[in-house]
Amino acid sequence: MKQTFIPFNRHLVANQRPFMVRLLTSCRVYALVFLSGAAFACMPTSSAIPKKEPLFEQPDEKGQIIEKDQVQQAYQNFTMAAIALTQGDGEQARTYLELAIQRDPDSVYLHQKMALLLKELRNYPEALVYAKKAVDLDPSDLTSITLVGDLYTLTGNDQMAVEQYRKILDAEPENQRIRLLLTTILVRERKLQEALAHLSTLIAQNPDLVVAHYYRGRINLEMNQYGEAEKALKEALRFNEALEPALFDLATLYQMTDRQQDAIKTYEKLVGLYPDNIPGRERLVALYMKMGLKEKAEDQVEEIQKHSNPGEPERQALGLIYLRQGRIDDSIAELELIVKAWPDDDKSRYYLATAYEEKEDVGKALEQFRRIPSGSRYFINAQMHIAHLLAGEEKFDEAIQVIQNAMALGQEKVELYLLLASVYEAKGAYDEAIGVIQEGLKSDGRNIDLIFRLGVLLDKKGDKEASIQQMQKILEIDPNHADSLNYIGYTYAEQGIRLDEALTLIKRALGIRPDSGYIIDSLGWVYYKKGAYDKAVHYLEKAAALAADDPTINEHLGDAYFKKQDYEKALRSYEKALSLKPAQEKQLEEKITHVRELLKRQK
Repeated sequence: MKQTFIPFNRHLVANQRPFMVRLLTSCRVYALVFLSGAAFACMPTSSAIPKKEPLFEQPDEKGQIIEKDQVQQAYQNFTMAAIALTQGDGEQARTYLELAIQRDPDSVYLHQKMALLLKELRNYPEALVYAKKAVDLDPSDLTSITLVGDLYTLTGNDQMAVEQYRKILDAEPENQRIRLLLTTILVRERKLQEALAHLSTLIAQNPDLVVAHYYRGRINLEMNQYGEAEKALKEALRFNEALEPALFDLATLYQMTDRQQDAIKTYEKLVGLYPDNIPGRERLVALYMKMGLKEKAEDQVEEIQKHSNPGEPERQALGLIYLRQGRIDDSIAELELIVKAWPDDDKSRYYLATAYEEKEDVGKALEQFRRIPSGSRYFINAQMHIAHLLAGEEKFDEAIQVIQNAMALGQEKVELYLLLASVYEAKGAYDEAIGVIQEGLKSDGRNIDLIFRLGVLLDKKGDKEASIQQMQKILEIDPNHADSLNYIGYTYAEQGIRLDEALTLIKRALGIRPDSGYIIDSLGWVYYKKGAYDKAVHYLEKAAALAADDPTINEHLGDAYFKKQDYEKALRSYEKALSLKPAQEKQLEEKITHVRELLKRQK
C-alpha cells in the first residue's frame, strides 16, 4: 500500500538552542554595551523586580520629569524583560519589551526579541507583525527575514515562507537549515523534483549530512523510485546505522517491493534497537502471519503488550492486529480500553465500531460510529458505515438521510454518490439511483466508477444498449478497463449476439486480470453460447473453483454439464447454486426437478 508520506520532522532541522539563550543573546554590539558593566551591577534581585511599574523616567523631588537617554531606558526595560523570563513570566516580559520598543522604536534588535518572545508564547500572528517590522527597519537583516519565514510557516502561509527562505539562500547559499526548511515546504506542496534538487545541493555542500540523505530517500520512496530510495536510505544508515526513521522506511520499501525476508530482517533490527517501536512490531506481526510464522507473530504481540500499557494509544496497534486476525473479542477489549481512557481518539473508536460490525452487533457498531465528530478524518467513512448498516436492516430512508447529511457538509466524495445510489438501488428506486449518479457526474464527468455504476443501473432497468454505451465511454478513457470489457462481452453473450466480438473483448479482459473467476466465467459462457461445450466446461470449472460461492457461475457450470449430458454433475452444480440463495430460485428448482427426472429414466 502506498505509504503516506510522512511530513519531515522539523526538529531535525530547527535551531535547538533553548529559547532563553536565544532571547538573551545579543545580536548587535550596542546591545552588548547596554547589557554589560553597570547595567548588570545595578540589576535588582529577582524578588525585587517590580511587577507593574517598569523602569522609565522618574520625577525629582519637585515633581519635574528628569530627561534620560531614551535608548538607555529602552535597554533597562529589556534587561527587566530578561529577568522576568528567568522567572517564567512571559506576559510580564512582554510588557517590558513593549516599553523598550516605545523608547527605541527603530531598534531591529528589540523587534526581533519581541517576535521571538511572542513566537515562544505561540502568538504567531502578532509575532509576525514585529518580525516584519524588523525587516522593514533593515531589509538586509537575514535574522529578521529568517524569523519572518519561520512565522509564515507556523501560520500556514507556505508561499510567503518560501519567498523569505529563497531570499536568504540568495544571500547565504550555504545556509543548510534554511535549505532544509525550504525542502520541507516543497515536499508539502508536492514539488518533489525541486525538493530533490535542493537536497542534491545540500549533499554536495556536506556529503555527510545524514538528514539530507534520509529526506532524499523519503521523497524517492513517495515517487515510487525504489532503486534511488533504497540507495539514499542506505547512505543515511551508513552514516548512522541506528537512524530509526531510515530503518523503518527501508523496511517499508522492502515490503512494497515484495522482498519480505529483507523487510523482516530490517524490522527486526529496528525493534531490537528501539523496543518500543510499536508500528515496527505491528508490521512484523503481519509479515510473520503472511509467511506462516505464527509463533514469531505471537512473540511480537506479547512484545507489544510488554512495551505499552492497557488503555494507552499504543495498544491501538494490538487492537488492529486482533481485528485483522479475526480475534474480534480481543480486538474489542483492547480498543474499548483506549476509547474509555482517550475519548477523542477517533481512530480507535472507528476501528472499535468496525470490530462490532464484524461481530454483527449492529447496535454497538452504530453507537460508536455515531460518536465520531464531523471534524474527524474518519467522519465520512463512519457515515458510510452507518448508512450501510441501516440499509442492511432495510432502513433505507434513514440511510439515505445519513448520506445526504454528509453531502450537505460539502463532502461530495465519489464514494458518497456511489453509496447513495446503491441504497436507492437496494430500495428498488432505480430512477433515483440513476439521478444520483448523474448528479455526481456533473462534477466529475470522467469518473470511471460513476460511469460504470450508471451502466449497471441502466442494464438493471432493461436498457442494455444504453448500458453498453456507458461501458464504451469508459473504454475511451481507459482502453484496458477489464470490467468494462468483460461487461460488454458478457452482455453480448447473454443476448446471444456478436459472439465473436464478445470472445475478443473477454479475452482482452482476461489478459489484464487472468485470475478473475468472473471473467473466466464470461469466457466459458461465450463458448457455451457458441455450442463449444467442452471448452465451456473447461473454463466454467476454473471459474467455479475461483469463485465457489457465486450462484450464477455454479448454474452456468450446471448448464454446460447438462449440454454434455453429464446429469449427475449438472445436478450437483444446480443444487450448490440453489444453496447460495440466487435471485432466480424458481428457475433453478425447475432445472433440478428436470435433471432428477432424467436421471431416474437412465436408471
